Amino acid sequence: MSELARSIPRSWTSTLKLPKSTFPPRVSAGDRTKYLKRCTDDLYAWQRRERPADQPFVLHDGPPYANGDLHVGHALNKILKDIICRVQLGRGKRVRYVPGWDCHGLPIELKALQGLREADMADGSVSAAVIRKSARQLARQTVKEQMKGFRGFAVMADWENHWKTMDKQFEMRQLGIFREMVDRGLIYRKFKPVYWSPSTGTALAEAELEYKDDHISTAALVKFPLVDIPAELSGNPLLHGNDVSAVIWTTTPWTLPANAAIAVSESLEYTVVLSEKHGYLLIAQSRFEYLQTMLKEELSVIVPSIMGSTLAEKTTYRPLFKGPEAQAQPIFAASFVTADSGSGMVHCAPGHGMDDYEACLARGIPVYAPVNDEGKFTEKAMPLDPTRLTGKSVLDEGNTAVLEWVESCGQLLAQHKYEHKYPYDWRSKLPIIVRATEQWFADVADIRSSALRALEDVRFVPETGKHRLENFVKNRSEWCISRQRAWGVPIPAIYHRTTGEAVLTKDSVSHIMATIEERGIDAWWTDSADDAAWIPPSLRDEPGAGYRRGTDTMDVWFDSGTSWAEIDVPLEGRSHPADVYLEGTDQHRGWFQSGLLTYISHQLGSGESTTPRAPFKNLITHGFTLDEDGRKMSKSIGNVIHPQTIMDGTLLPPLKPRKGKGRKQPETQGPVYDALGPDALRLWAASSDYTRDVVIGKQVLQTVNTSLHKFRVTFKLLLGALADFHPENVVPYEQLQLVDRIALKHLSDMVLTSQKACDNFEFYKAVNTMNRWANLEFSAFYMEAIKDRLYTLGENSTSRRAAQTTLFYVYRYLQEVLAPITPVLVEETWEHTPESIRSSSEHPLQRLGSTPPQEWQDSSLDTSYQELTVVHSTIKTLQEQARSKKQLGSSLQSFVHIVLPGSSGLFQQYLSELPDLFVVSSITLASHGDPIPSEINSAEWQYEETFGIGSQQGKVYVYAPQASKCPRCWRYAIPEPVATEDAICDRCDTVVNA
Repeated sequence: MSELARSIPRSWTSTLKLPKSTFPPRVSAGDRTKYLKRCTDDLYAWQRRERPADQPFVLHDGPPYANGDLHVGHALNKILKDIICRVQLGRGKRVRYVPGWDCHGLPIELKALQGLREADMADGSVSAAVIRKSARQLARQTVKEQMKGFRGFAVMADWENHWKTMDKQFEMRQLGIFREMVDRGLIYRKFKPVYWSPSTGTALAEAELEYKDDHISTAALVKFPLVDIPAELSGNPLLHGNDVSAVIWTTTPWTLPANAAIAVSESLEYTVVLSEKHGYLLIAQSRFEYLQTMLKEELSVIVPSIMGSTLAEKTTYRPLFKGPEAQAQPIFAASFVTADSGSGMVHCAPGHGMDDYEACLARGIPVYAPVNDEGKFTEKAMPLDPTRLTGKSVLDEGNTAVLEWVESCGQLLAQHKYEHKYPYDWRSKLPIIVRATEQWFADVADIRSSALRALEDVRFVPETGKHRLENFVKNRSEWCISRQRAWGVPIPAIYHRTTGEAVLTKDSVSHIMATIEERGIDAWWTDSADDAAWIPPSLRDEPGAGYRRGTDTMDVWFDSGTSWAEIDVPLEGRSHPADVYLEGTDQHRGWFQSGLLTYISHQLGSGESTTPRAPFKNLITHGFTLDEDGRKMSKSIGNVIHPQTIMDGTLLPPLKPRKGKGRKQPETQGPVYDALGPDALRLWAASSDYTRDVVIGKQVLQTVNTSLHKFRVTFKLLLGALADFHPENVVPYEQLQLVDRIALKHLSDMVLTSQKACDNFEFYKAVNTMNRWANLEFSAFYMEAIKDRLYTLGENSTSRRAAQTTLFYVYRYLQEVLAPITPVLVEETWEHTPESIRSSSEHPLQRLGSTPPQEWQDSSLDTSYQELTVVHSTIKTLQEQARSKKQLGSSLQSFVHIVLPGSSGLFQQYLSELPDLFVVSSITLASHGDPIPSEINSAEWQYEETFGIGSQQGKVYVYAPQASKCPRCWRYAIPEPVATEDAICDRCDTVVNA
C-alpha cells in the first residue's frame, strides 16, 4: 500500500470525484422572473433578428374574449400554441406569433352597462356613445390583465405588437374585407327569421347558441277546420257532410298567431277519424295511436286512407287568430314533414321558423312576426282583441294566453309538458326564439363549394375535425352578420329616411371608411344625425328626406373571422397565410368557420388564386377542461382551478377567517405541492391528450409535480457529474463501454420518438416517452451502473470520461427535448452550465434540434439490453430476499455467480464491466455443467434462481461476499486475510496514488 493512501485512511471522501453543482434544489421567485424574461421576450426578439426571414412559421392566434379572468382552459390553449412555436423554433424557423383579443360584442357591452348602472350613470336611455366608451375601457383593462397572466405562462410571443379587434387598424381591415364582399354581391338585407335573444335584444348566429337538453315546453294538439277539401273527401258519404279539421302538434303555441299554412308530406297516408268530443279529424295514419293516447278515447276510422299528395294544394283551412272574415289558408307539401312525430301535419309560421320561411317564400306567402325585440306580442298578434296578447312575453304568459284563446274557440284538443332540446343564448343562458326581422346576411351558398374544396389540403388534428367543420359549412346557406347592439364595428349602411331603403355599395362603404379614417369609428354614433359628411356626395342632393346612418353592428364572429388579414408574412411561396390555427373544439362552428368563409370570399373577390385555400394549413382542436370527476369547471360547483394556483403550488383557496372574539385568524391553506412556476402548468398541458376533454385536479397535478421534480433532479445530477468535463474530453463512440452505448441507444430512441411526436402535435406522447426514459432507462439503469466509475475512478481515466461523455450527450439532448415544454427550467440549467461547456455550446433554447448520430442506432444493443435486464432483474429479486432477512444492505454487499444459458458471448465479452452494470462487488461466470464454486456453498448466506433468455435457461447465485469492504469505493474487494482497518482495495490504491 502506498504512503499516500496510508496517510489519509479516514479522508477518502476528499479523493472521490463527487458531483458538484451550483444548480439549486428549487428556484427562487426572483430568479424565476429573470429566467422567465430570458426564455420569452428576449428569446422571441432574438429569433426575429437571427432566424432567416424566408423560413417563417406563423401561428395565428384565435383571440380570447376580453371579458373576465383567465381559467385553465385559457392556459391549455396558450401553452399548446407556445409549445408548437418552440418546436418550430428548434427546427430552425422564424416564428411569428402575435397574440390577439376579441374585444367587441354583447358580454362586454352588458358588463359595461352593469358598471354604468352601479355607478348611477345609466338609465333606460343610455346612449350608444356612453356604452361604447365604457365597453372600450373595460376591454382595454381586461386585455392588460389577461396579457399579464398569459406572459406568466412562459408564452413566447410578440406581446408588444398584439392586436385587438377594437384597434382602428383592425377595424379598417375588417371593413375592407366587408367591402370586397359587398362588391361581389355577397352581402344583402332581408326580412326573414333569425335566432333572436329576447334577453339581450339582438339577433344571434348559430355559433352563439348552446342547446339545453332538458328544456320544458308546453306542447299542444290544435285542430283547424278545413274550408276547401279534395273531391275524395267532399264526396265521401261516410263523412255525412260534416266538417273536417286538420290536426297539428306544436311545441311553440305562441307561434300560432303567425300561422300562415299547414304542411303535409306527399308520400304519407292520412286518415280521417271520428272523435266523440272533437268531431272529424285529419291526421297521418302513423299517428293514429298517438292521437288516441293524447285524447284518451277510442277513435273510429272513417276514411282509411288519402295521400298527402292529394291534400296538398287542394285543401285550405280557417285561421285561428285573424277573425271570421280572414281568407282561408293553404295546405301544401313540404319535405320536413315526417311520420314519426306530432300529427304528421306541421303548422307553418314563416316569421318564426327557418323551414317554414323557405317553404312559404316559394309559394309567395308573406312573412308575419307579431313579436317585438323584447320577445313580447305586438298588437298585430290578435287584431280581433289586441289587449288579449299585446305586451305579453311569448315564452311565458303570452304562450299561456294563446292556449287559453285556442281552448275558448273549442280548437284545443290536448296540451302537455314536453322535455326536449332547445337553443339558449350562450351569454345570457336564457332561451331564444326564432323571429323574422330585417337583418344583413352574407351569402354562404355562393362560396360554400369553394370553402369545402379549400379544406382538402388542410391537416386536421384530430382527423375527426375535418368532418365536423365540413358539416357546419355544408349545412349553412347564409350567415346573419348584423347585431342590434352598440359595441361593435358598424355595418356601414345608410337608409332613406322615408322609404327605409338601404344603401350599401362598394362606393358608399369606401366613402364611410374614409370618414371613419378621418373622424374615428365612434363618430358613427356621436356625430349629429343630420351630419351629411357620412352620406356619399352622389346622394346628398337627392330630393326627399335624405338618409340616416344605420345602428346595426357586425357579428363578432365576422370581427375575429377576418383576423387573418393582420398576418404580415408575404404569401409568396406559402400555401396558406397561417401554418396553424388552434382552438377549442367549439370553434368548428365559430372562428374556424368564419375565418374560412371570409378568407375564401376574399380570394374569390381579389382573384388571388384559382385554387381556393383555407387561411390555415393545420387545424388543431382541443377539448374542454374537466375536474377529476369529469365535471366541467363551474363556480357554482366550486371546482374551478385557477392557473396561478397551479404555478404557486396550491389548489386550495385561503381559509376564511373565523369570526368571534379572541379567536385566532387561521393561516392560509398550505401548498399541496411545491410551487414550480409556469413549467408545472406547461407540463400538465403537454402531458394531456388535448384532442379529448382534459382532466385536471389534485391527483393529476401531483403526478405532474413528480415528473417535473424528476427532470430537475436529473439536471442537477448531470450538472454535478459534468462539473470537471470539457467537450474536448469526449471519448469516441467505439471506446465507450457497453452500458454507455446502451444508454445512448436509449437516449436516441427517446429523442427520435419525442421529435416525431412533437412534429405530429402529440406532445403527450413525447412527455410519456421522456418520463419513462428518465425513470427507468436513465435513472434506474444507467445512473446506477456508472456511479462507481464517476465517483471513484481517476479524473481523467478513459472509463470515467466515457461515462461523462455519455452524460454530456444526455444533458444536451434532454435540454433540447424539454426546451419547448419546460423552457424556464431549461433556461435555468444554462445559467448553471459549467463554463467549459457553455463556451463551446449554443444556448439550448436557440439551438437547432439535432438528430442523434446514426451509429447510436445499433439495434443489437436492444438485444444486449434485454439479456442484461433479465439477469439484472433476477439479481435484484434475490437481493430483496436477502434484505427481507436483514442479511443485505447495499447491493454492493453481494457477490454474483451466473451460469450462462447456452452459448451467450455477451457476458464473457463484457465480464469486466458487469460488476458496475449490476452494482455488485464481484461477478463470476460459468457454463452449464461446470461445478459450483465452493465459496458459494461456504458463504454465510446464498440464494439462487433460474432465468430464461429466449428458450434457454440460466441460473443466478447471489451470496455473501468473501472479501472486506473498501472504505473508499464501498466495494467488497479487499481479500480478508490482508484486511486492516485503513486498507483500501487495489483499484482505489492505484487511483489515490495517481
